[in-house]
Amino acid sequence: MDAFALILVIIGAINWGIIAIFRFDFIATIFGGSSNILSRLIYGLIGLSGLYWIKFLLRNREKIK
Repeated sequence: MDAFALILVIIGAINWGIIAIFRFDFIATIFGGSSNILSRLIYGLIGLSGLYWIKFLLRNREKIK
């Protein structure tokens, strides 16, 4: 689960970088537009993966104290 979530977070980060630099949404292009149900599902999974990885940030913060 950790690896899958991390891969989605990386894909999302790369996609945001491409949007910022080239104004090109790679996910929307592959899956038929940003309002397409499949694109929205991918965006949702990426968002959930980001929320999932917050636990690692908080866990590492506790170790530092």
